[in-house]
Parts: sequence; structure tokens; C-alpha cells
Amino acid sequence: MERQKRVAAIHDISCVGRCSLTVALPILSAAGVDTGVLPTAVLSTHTGGFEGFTYRDLTADIEPITKHWQSLNLKFDALYSGFLGSFEQIDLVADLFKKFREEDTIVMVDPVMADNGVLYSVYSPEMAKGMAKLCSMADIMVPNLTEAAFMLEEDYVGDDYTQEYIGKTLRKLSDMGAKKVVLTGISFDPTKLGAACYDRETDTISYAFNDRVPGYFHGTGDVFGSTLLSGLLNGFSLAEATQIAVDYTLKSIQLTVETNQECRYGVCFERAIPYLIQRLGLLK
Repeated sequence: MERQKRVAAIHDISCVGRCSLTVALPILSAAGVDTGVLPTAVLSTHTGGFEGFTYRDLTADIEPITKHWQSLNLKFDALYSGFLGSFEQIDLVADLFKKFREEDTIVMVDPVMADNGVLYSVYSPEMAKGMAKLCSMADIMVPNLTEAAFMLEEDYVGDDYTQEYIGKTLRKLSDMGAKKVVLTGISFDPTKLGAACYDRETDTISYAFNDRVPGYFHGTGDVFGSTLLSGLLNGFSLAEATQIAVDYTLKSIQLTVETNQECRYGVCFERAIPYLIQRLGLLK
């Protein structure tokens, strides 16, 4: 039997509201991946749609955890970072990448910091620049259009873009250092939504789309990113893994709508896990 792969997921924990580690851990685990976690912060809820949430910064814990992992001689097939709790964490996570990266390790950075043209409330422009530095160390970066604009220090274009613009943006993001870029939230048709992929080694761009469901659904970026990495660790190509991630995210949204769930609590990805396992070819 093939050796089980291991990933370190570096995200916050939102105690209520399905996102970050409460999404990444179950999705990667369902995909057959041994998933270690490094929490960057603990929040009572996620920051979208809730007021008065608590926020505990775990910056001081990152270096001791990293050192203990080193003492255990741990090896990781992937290092996957998302929401970071402070500016200081950028250098700490960069150092973790250097310590645990090996020749075949996938380093994937989702620069979770902004959406709809606006930085999240706990982020600053300084932190956006720092996130660009972290993305430069990645093999794969997975920003949305807002995050791409902040990292490239360009104006946010909203929905006013062309396929040519997306192609140029993908290449400029890759020029920062990542060999592969997946740009999320892309649409050229009001009835479709998906992502654009760029592979610098082959200089190819591909797209993955599926039906758009009206509304704003919290946590879908984390569902998408965790599924993308699950596909890659199960041997799918970047284009294939991206399509699986788009389809599974849609399935999770559809189940949320069908069961009349309140959107701010995240999408019903749990009920769609059998679909994901099937798409990954894990049912024997």
C-alpha cells in the first residue's frame, strides 16, 4: 500500500463558522492525508457576518511548535498556509517553510486577507506586502482577485476584466516566485464561476468553471484551497485538481441552499464529503 502523505496546515481556528482549520482538517483527512495543524489564532467566530468576536493571537506558539516538530524529525509532503494572525507570523511561517521544505514538498500559500476589494478588518496594508513575500516562497499560490491586486500593488478591477487581463495577472503573480498560480473567483459568464490556473513550467493557462449560485458564502475559499491540495496530493494535475475543487465547492454551496442554512455559518461541506471521496477515486 502507498505511504500515507502528511501535510502541515497553518491556519486560524474559528470556533464557529466553517472556515480555516475547521474546514482544512476534515477535507484533507477525508482525502486520506495525515493532517497536522498549526493554529495561528483562535477566534470565537470568523470575522465575516459576526460582531464582537474574540481574537487570540498565537504568534508566540509558532516557533516552539516548529522546534518541537524539528526534534521529532517530522517530514511533510505539503506545507499549506492560510490566514495569519499577525505581521510577525509571516517571517515565522517563512522560517518554517525553510526548515521543512524538501525537494518534493509542495508549499501552497493561500493569502487569506481580503475580498471584494477590501482587506479583512484585522489586516493592514503592511501585512498585505508581507503576504506577497510569503507567496514568493510558494510552489503554488491561491489568491482571489482582491488579494492579487494588493500583492501586485494595483487597483482592484472588480468584475471589469477580460481573459487577457487574467492571463497577464497570472503571469505577474508567478513572476513573484510561485511556479503555479490559481486565481479564484473568475467569471466570464454571469451564470458560471470558477478559477484560472497558470503553470509557469509549461507556460499554460487553463480554466475550471461550474454553475454560479447567487449569494455570498463564507468559507468557500478554504473549501476550495483544501480540496485543491487534496487533489494534488492524490496525484491529479493542477488543472484536474482545480476542477475538482470548483465542483466540490459548488456541491457544498448547493447543499447549503437546499437545506436552508444561514450562509454566515459557512457551507455544508460535510454532507458533500462522499462526493469528494468519489471524485478523488478513493472508493475501492
